[in-house]
Amino acid sequence: VVLTAEMFRDAAARYESGHGVKQDDRRAYRLYCVAALRGDYRAARRLGLMHATGHAGLEGDRSIAAGWFHVARKYGDSDSNRELEKLDGVAAAPDPACPVTRGLPDRPTIETWVKLLAPEYGLDPRLVLALIAVESDFNPRALSPKNAHGLMQLLPATAERFAVSDIWDPVQNISGGLSYLRWLMEYYSGKVRLVLSAYNAGEEAVDRYRKIPPYDETRRYVLKILVKYRKLIHPVDPLPITDIEFDSVDVTKDKMVMVAPSRSAPE
Repeated sequence: VVLTAEMFRDAAARYESGHGVKQDDRRAYRLYCVAALRGDYRAARRLGLMHATGHAGLEGDRSIAAGWFHVARKYGDSDSNRELEKLDGVAAAPDPACPVTRGLPDRPTIETWVKLLAPEYGLDPRLVLALIAVESDFNPRALSPKNAHGLMQLLPATAERFAVSDIWDPVQNISGGLSYLRWLMEYYSGKVRLVLSAYNAGEEAVDRYRKIPPYDETRRYVLKILVKYRKLIHPVDPLPITDIEFDSVDVTKDKMVMVAPSRSAPE
């Protein structure tokens, strides 16, 4: 499943306005955050506006609003200049609930991103954090001898399969890894040992043996993560974003599902 920034922003706008769903500012804020982390300037501007007006289901913060307008402007949003003028020189501050970083993220930032992103893919953040710890030890620049990249150690073919345009971008890397994990969860009906085995050795190897493949590396890998996660079955519930009406289109030899908005919502 590939969830795009546009999809998250579209869903956020509907929750903010109550367009086709029950109005929910906090849900809107979370979805705008996910879209903004993916580089969507409209979502970043909306986060700024929600803070500027106190319309975020929490007390507004003009400094955080200014921070988001600066982010939106960096992403290419000229309208944010006007919003910054209205704030009359208010010092910009980062949003601790949705951290954007210019350089390499530290571990707390990565953990915050995972806790924001994983539930949107129907995945337990604890499982994802355990996998990242084993895969890369939270090093965004990790590169394996097998050419696996970044936090979730994506191979270039896997990145392409799940529409990751920049494999070194930490948020894209996490999103691509989550897309693959979600696909595996559906394919193996939430059987965690098979999912982890396939993430390490490929689903072809798991399908061949119909169990954890007899590879020492894969067996150690699965054990290391299960020691941290300690669950053998993971629920495979509908994606939260499917509360919104979307169309599904099969692409790439039935290996991926691209979900696209079926109708636009107010910006």
